[in-house]
Amino acid sequence: MQVTKKTDELPVIAIVGRANVGKSTLFNRLIEESKAIVSDIPGTTRTNNEGIIRWRGRALRVIDTGGLTFDDQVPLEADILKQSERAMKLANLIIFMVDARAGLLPQERALAKRMRRIVVKPVILVANKADNARVEAELTNCQFDRLGLGAAFPIAAGSGRRVGDLLDKVNETLRTSADQPEKLAAAATTPIRVSIIGKPNVGKSSLFNTLIGEEKVIVSPIPHTTREPHDTAVLFPMEKTVYEIIFIDTAGIRRKTKVAGGLESIGIHKSLEVVKNSDLVLFVLDGNEPISQQDRQLGGLLERHAKSVILLLNKWDLAKDNSETRRHEVEREVRNFFPHLDFAPFLFIGAKTGYRVHQIMPLIIRAWHARQIEIPASALEKFLRQIMRAHRPARGKGTRHPKILGLRQINTAPPIFELRVKHNTSLHRSYVNFVERKLREQFDFFATGLIIKLTKLKR
Repeated sequence: MQVTKKTDELPVIAIVGRANVGKSTLFNRLIEESKAIVSDIPGTTRTNNEGIIRWRGRALRVIDTGGLTFDDQVPLEADILKQSERAMKLANLIIFMVDARAGLLPQERALAKRMRRIVVKPVILVANKADNARVEAELTNCQFDRLGLGAAFPIAAGSGRRVGDLLDKVNETLRTSADQPEKLAAAATTPIRVSIIGKPNVGKSSLFNTLIGEEKVIVSPIPHTTREPHDTAVLFPMEKTVYEIIFIDTAGIRRKTKVAGGLESIGIHKSLEVVKNSDLVLFVLDGNEPISQQDRQLGGLLERHAKSVILLLNKWDLAKDNSETRRHEVEREVRNFFPHLDFAPFLFIGAKTGYRVHQIMPLIIRAWHARQIEIPASALEKFLRQIMRAHRPARGKGTRHPKILGLRQINTAPPIFELRVKHNTSLHRSYVNFVERKLREQFDFFATGLIIKLTKLKR
């Protein structure tokens, strides 16, 4: 599966530092959106977050890394450190962030020592929470000089104080180090937003890493390892066209009664927002477990938002019996739980090993094209006459037999249709489902949820 990172041509800035110095606050300020979760809880950011900075007509790629404690008792500390080192190696410039009010701490000495050992890159020492001139003046007498990274540049990420000046310094530093920011490359196609959803520990992060061809997010058996959505844009060539696909790994979504506190709740809320704003959803199920109530609730969410959907049964490469006969049995069993997603293609995959993951990309492209289909009015008129001859409209509540006056398409992505019915008559829901099924068959709305709205007309 040949994919390339969309942002590979841009200079990279990595923001590193100990826990709770304000890295995620600065990250959100730089990219001008609330992408990273910000809290006072150490270790809130676990997996590196990425975004694009646009400043003075140029573009930079920025990476927000997890806060380091150098405490082996902190969950996933080794993985967070590994992610931070990866970001530093990748970066053209490093922002080493400290807390102007707290002074120099042992974790910052340990990080500076480790950084000098693995990279030789331009570094800007940034002292955050310098909200006023008094705090800024005290920096001249502080201990940060012992890090050997030069004078600390004072900012206040929360209010935005001197953040513009910092970006000017970043640009100037990159210029003098021959890593000049380039303009963001134009997309070959409209970006296709693809979110990966499922309950905790079904293998979403493993699938995300395999799809983008990089170990970008932390994979762990600890429930809710992924706390916030993470996205990466890749370019995928197919049939002489290069498609831009933005993959988004989301936090595992489970029932409200099982949600463990504020951070998980915030992460789930962000994940649900991501689903609403996606074109297509990869709905991941665990092939080693029976379908749960939470799986079914997620399936209902997809129906309500009329998303294009691909059903993925993960960990199939670990199944004791993965014969063709067993495969058909399992697919039949799974589809019985999600009758409203009968339009979704079904794949058996192994996210960690890459088993059949290469089949996902062509399905995404086909589904995206299906979402853009716009049917001419004349074709819809002919279609409606044909299906009404084949199957007379069924009556809903009431005594009058329904009379359908017309069908028209009023939107694409998702495709929305208006079915016009004579006033004082009622159409049974089963007939609306019949129209939807026939539309899908005749016009190839592959993997795509359709919306049919009923309008009653006096005429």
